[in-house]
Amino acid sequence: MKKIDLDSWNRKHHFNHFNALADPYFAVTIPFDVTEAYKKSKNTKRSFFAIYLHECMKAINSVQNFKYRIIDNEVFEYDVINASATFLRVDNTFGFSFINFSENFEEFNANIESEKHRINESTELYPPVNGLDCIHCSALPWFSFTSQKEPFSGTKDSVPKFAYSKTYKKGDQLLMNVGISVSHALVDGYHVGLFVEKFQENLNRP
Repeated sequence: MKKIDLDSWNRKHHFNHFNALADPYFAVTIPFDVTEAYKKSKNTKRSFFAIYLHECMKAINSVQNFKYRIIDNEVFEYDVINASATFLRVDNTFGFSFINFSENFEEFNANIESEKHRINESTELYPPVNGLDCIHCSALPWFSFTSQKEPFSGTKDSVPKFAYSKTYKKGDQLLMNVGISVSHALVDGYHVGLFVEKFQENLNRP
């Protein structure tokens, strides 16, 4: 990772303003068309979750501001952002994962399966490998939502948070709402827009 020179950064004043707030976060919930991704899942007999999460992570890693993290009031850019997703156990508790990102779907999917297995064989909440070089994400396939709120520990956190809803039909489209929560000290609406455009583009590929 590399340190950002705040004095020469064009977002210096934005960072200083929002980073000083007790609540520097903003959140949006956006519907995505997952019709093609769901078809791909059925045709390839691959996990729908793995397919859309992979497309999401590719989009995350394409937007520079989503790779920034705050450490001791300094900004650093990570080379690669991974996924920390929650996985449900058979007893309906869950554990946090740390899924190493790969552009190659089969490698990424193998990393998902490895973490699922680890969580199912453990009662631990946290993964043995953890860090800020990730997004925190949860699939909520039991219901659809039009807004959602992430828990807040009271300690400022610069890791973006994602929540994926149950899919629903709208005409010929299959849609999935995605809640996105980010620190405004690092990410603006423009950058969320770049992510949204790239994620949808990825999902549209047959």
